Amino acid sequence: MEERYEEEIRGLLQEIETCEAEREECLRAISRQHGETLQHILKTISVQKDRGDGVINQDVSKLMTEISDLEKDHRRQTDVSGISLSECWVKTLEKSNTKTIQQYRLTGRCWLLSFQVEFALTEIQDGETILKKVTDFNIISDGSEFKDLCGFLSSVEESKSVFLFFRTLRSFSERCKLRTCTYQHFKEKYPDVVHLPEGCRSEIMVIQSPQLPGCTMSIFWNITVSKEGTVKPKIDLLMKMPEQAEKLDTESVVESAPGCFQSLLTAFGVEATIESLIQSVCF
Repeated sequence: MEERYEEEIRGLLQEIETCEAEREECLRAISRQHGETLQHILKTISVQKDRGDGVINQDVSKLMTEISDLEKDHRRQTDVSGISLSECWVKTLEKSNTKTIQQYRLTGRCWLLSFQVEFALTEIQDGETILKKVTDFNIISDGSEFKDLCGFLSSVEESKSVFLFFRTLRSFSERCKLRTCTYQHFKEKYPDVVHLPEGCRSEIMVIQSPQLPGCTMSIFWNITVSKEGTVKPKIDLLMKMPEQAEKLDTESVVESAPGCFQSLLTAFGVEATIESLIQSVCF
């Protein structure tokens, strides 16, 4: 009989621990989602109690300072990583003295790329050592850029490496941002010559002068990602001329253009090379 009672007591204690963990997670979620509102309320309370007990004012002031410090830390981490989380949901699935399983869902953006990842984290206490293992890793992505990440996403879901995903996402998004900003710059500077048929976030930019109908130079700026998470840009040039003009191309300009383009990229970089191409058809 006593053993049965002890077993029930242990079960109740585990349920209490689980409830306390869920309560803490709810409080953290409320703080993340409604931090500004809470801070406003605390300020209001501070003003209302300004003539009251000094202890209350001190407690409120301390809470406001803690919230402000957390917000600064969050902004600093966002600036460093480039990743901004809009939701961080955590649920405890199992909790005991030696084992804890929690389900995570992270939603956010890395530059213009939206993402949502879900995974379970198992922590096992082995003496003084804590063993951690990620399971059930799923990624939901949004944006045309992610088509270049398909192979990598499948690989990282299989390997369940959360760190590799975020590291590669940051590197990939930085490359996408550079490409988009470069295309936008030239489109704004040469609106009659530069065309972005699929938008500034796509991989294609077309250079075509109104004075040279039929002559186009298309830049294909791909961003490749290996299954290991290596991010590399690949920029190529495709030049087209009318058939009659090609017959007059005795110096094989069209044929040698891609190779010359690669040499210019190596010597002068992306922006200077594209600028020289545009200048060649404008003046």
